[in-house]
Amino acid sequence: MALIDLANPTRFVALVERVLPWLVAATLIAFAFGLWGAYLAPDDYQQGATVKIMFIHVPNAWLSMFVWATMSAAALGTLVWRHPLADVAAKCAAPIGAAFTFLALATGSLWGRPMWGTYWVWDARLTSELVLFIMYLALIALWRTVDDPSRAGRAAAVLTLVGAINLPIIKFSVDWWNTLHQPASVFRVGGPAIDWSMLMPLLVMAIAFTLLFVTLHLAAMRNEIMRRRVRTLMLIQAERAA
Repeated sequence: MALIDLANPTRFVALVERVLPWLVAATLIAFAFGLWGAYLAPDDYQQGATVKIMFIHVPNAWLSMFVWATMSAAALGTLVWRHPLADVAAKCAAPIGAAFTFLALATGSLWGRPMWGTYWVWDARLTSELVLFIMYLALIALWRTVDDPSRAGRAAAVLTLVGAINLPIIKFSVDWWNTLHQPASVFRVGGPAIDWSMLMPLLVMAIAFTLLFVTLHLAAMRNEIMRRRVRTLMLIQAERAA
């Protein structure tokens, strides 16, 4: 099957039906290895067992930005290439991205309490991540407000591309401003600053959460395609009845 064939919703749904069970299995296996590795990882000499919140917090923080970047690519597909599944991909990714962002904020607060003495500070990294969460909610509200999927898709695409400006702010906020949040520890010049015994399960957990996103996203896209087909059939029946 050529990549262009996936523009056909029927072929896309058929592909999702085939790969979804494998994705579910791969996600469960990755989480099993990641959680086991996190359990065996040593405590930090300063933070103690509290550092293990990292194995949930960091992947969710990564995914919160990755999902918005995915939505930005879908927004280009909607506005530039008019891909028939682009707005479906963006709409289905928004609630998942909002969930990842919420988990990143919640686990970050739990991690920050013993380290900083407070659950929340108006730190540049925390504030920009909160802005990202609010933008996710705004997109979800936009999709629910506009009845016509095409109009909602175009409006959401514009808002998504505008909101993408926040992604580099989140990424480089710890470098641009004096913040309480620690700087990058994995992807940085000079190599990771985390010991391999912690880095390995962290990367496995990142893979597990990424697989979870792909699984949920494809399943949501399949459901949205079916929902739009039902909506079209209902409109046709209403026109015939009128």
